[in-house]
Amino acid sequence: MDSQKELITVVIAQRVQAGREAEYESWIKNITQVASTYLGYMGMNVIRPQPGVRPEYVVVFRFDSYENLKAWMTSRERQYWLAQAKPLVASDPEIQQISGIDAWFSIPGRALTTPPRYKMALLTWAVVYVLINFLNTFVTPLLKPLPLPIASAIVCGIMVVLLTYIVMPQVTRLFRRWLY
Repeated sequence: MDSQKELITVVIAQRVQAGREAEYESWIKNITQVASTYLGYMGMNVIRPQPGVRPEYVVVFRFDSYENLKAWMTSRERQYWLAQAKPLVASDPEIQQISGIDAWFSIPGRALTTPPRYKMALLTWAVVYVLINFLNTFVTPLLKPLPLPIASAIVCGIMVVLLTYIVMPQVTRLFRRWLY
């Protein structure tokens, strides 16, 4: 796959000044509304600080390609909103861009790291095994009237969407202790 067209996840960790959390939450809401108007924006999650675990906010957002991400990251609107956040934050942001399969494992717990590749491969294999058997049992029979290449394309599409947006985020949360 062309790396310019690969889903890309950006993880930003930043400490907020004590007592400015409500203002920062409002700032997140506002900048998210602006980012969502950009081509390729696919969503955002916020992991809030947890005393004794993680002192910073972790903001995770996704774009459908590096090109679209770059348009947002270099935009005047983003620069404006970053300037608005300066009085609210206590640290410079730590920014990490993740693409490909690593993005499936980037959210829970330690959002700024990815687990060892052998653990990602093993967990992905197990999830794909279960999901393909589920799809073959319940979806493939419904697609029998279609030519095999079309039926396979539909099943693969369903699997990728399920893995990316539903199954892997949940499985990663469930196995976070083992993964990290």
